[in-house]
Amino acid sequence: MKRQKNGAFRKGAHGAMVMIDNDREGTVLRIERSSIHDGDGFRTVVFLKGCPLCCQWCSTPESQKFEPEQAGETRYGSRMKVEDVIREIRKDSLFFFISTGGVTISGGEPLAQPEFTKAILQNCKKECFNTAMETTFFASWEQISSILPYLNTVFVDLKLVSREKHIAFCGVDNEQILQNLLHTNDAEGNFRLIVRTPIVPGVNDSEEELEKIGAFAASLTRLRHIQLLPYHRLGTGTYQKLGRPYLLEGVKSPSAGEMERCRATVRRFVENTV
Repeated sequence: MKRQKNGAFRKGAHGAMVMIDNDREGTVLRIERSSIHDGDGFRTVVFLKGCPLCCQWCSTPESQKFEPEQAGETRYGSRMKVEDVIREIRKDSLFFFISTGGVTISGGEPLAQPEFTKAILQNCKKECFNTAMETTFFASWEQISSILPYLNTVFVDLKLVSREKHIAFCGVDNEQILQNLLHTNDAEGNFRLIVRTPIVPGVNDSEEELEKIGAFAASLTRLRHIQLLPYHRLGTGTYQKLGRPYLLEGVKSPSAGEMERCRATVRRFVENTV
């Protein structure tokens, strides 16, 4: 099949199926298999490279820059075509159907490579793979709305509602992120919306900030649930490899009791808080 101008498929000379934008290239950090934390079932996670945010607690600093990097003997990222990515994903298709799993596009920020991300998801949907995306939603709504129809689940980070804190700790204004989340109320598609908030002590674990997060999340009519995730320090070794400072040195992971306190606060606004 060959793709027509409207994006539809038709059969090629030998009856073979041709991918959508199979020659389009993007920068992939890595592809991980059998994940159970990035959507339903066993997931193959395609981590893309490059992110417009620079969160001080980022656990994958090797995903921040858009170009491949070399740190000692370790190379982070490579250029890949859509067809190469789909070929790798297909290797796990049996596990998707056995576990009701699928494919998750993560980052970095997938929306920073919107056409590459869209082409991967279009091909995944064509092959009946369940799809998910993990994103900051820091992109134009036009880009987001063109991708949502090809997603079963979208995980969106809501790190902070306070604008000044978001700029200080994440490096960008959060107005576009908040507006995009509100746009999902009227968006087309059957995707599930799940909001994720990393709880970082001293950053967003105050009652005031948690109440802001809860109140905002409550205004999202497509919201399935909100997940509060404890801050961790798993990426600190990579900062050292890359020669970058880790700005939250000394910050400890919240205790189980602290996490339950945070959930109790947000649960006053959104009952389905986990």
